[in-house]
Amino acid sequence: MGIFSRFADIVNSNISALLDKAEDPEKMVRLIIQEMEDTLVEVRSTSAKVLAEKKEAMRRIERAEAQVDDWQSKAELALGKDREDLAKAALIEKQKCVELVETLKRELVHVEEQIERLKEEINLLQEKLNDARARQKTIIMRKQTASSRLDVKRQLDTGKIDDAMMKFEQYERRVETLEAEVEAHELAQPRSLEDEFAALAAEEKISDELEQMKKKLKKKQD
Repeated sequence: MGIFSRFADIVNSNISALLDKAEDPEKMVRLIIQEMEDTLVEVRSTSAKVLAEKKEAMRRIERAEAQVDDWQSKAELALGKDREDLAKAALIEKQKCVELVETLKRELVHVEEQIERLKEEINLLQEKLNDARARQKTIIMRKQTASSRLDVKRQLDTGKIDDAMMKFEQYERRVETLEAEVEAHELAQPRSLEDEFAALAAEEKISDELEQMKKKLKKKQD
């Protein structure tokens, strides 16, 4: 495939449509960028060659125009010496050089048109390349996010999360059962002698406090 035909395929292609159809968008965008970079190198190389052709064409035009002036001078010299035959021959050579200059100038116009076309194509391709590089980062991030979400979805779909939660609830119930057994055991134990005396002391304290409250209340009533 030639440079320009491949370039046209890339520039005219819809990158978004290509990515939508691709099984692996990340891989596809890498291939697109690589193709663009390779094409850009070739177009720039061709542009450099065409610029060299333009310089060569300009040098040939300068030489041909110098020959035109030279034959003109020779024709005038010959005519001044009454050598009309030589003057006529010089003018014939001059005309050939004039025709050569015209031909070279037409070629130069064609070369300049090629250069302009190459400039436009390089700019277009560079824009596409910049766009593709910008999208590459976004596509990679989107793919990573989508892959992570897919992994979570798969975990949920397989029921592993539900199984883990059920086990957690089972462990929680076991702990609650153990705690209940401890409380029941504590309630079933008889109180010690110290516990009994402590209870009596607490009861006596409460009784004293109650009597004090009664006395205060009676004084207020009197």
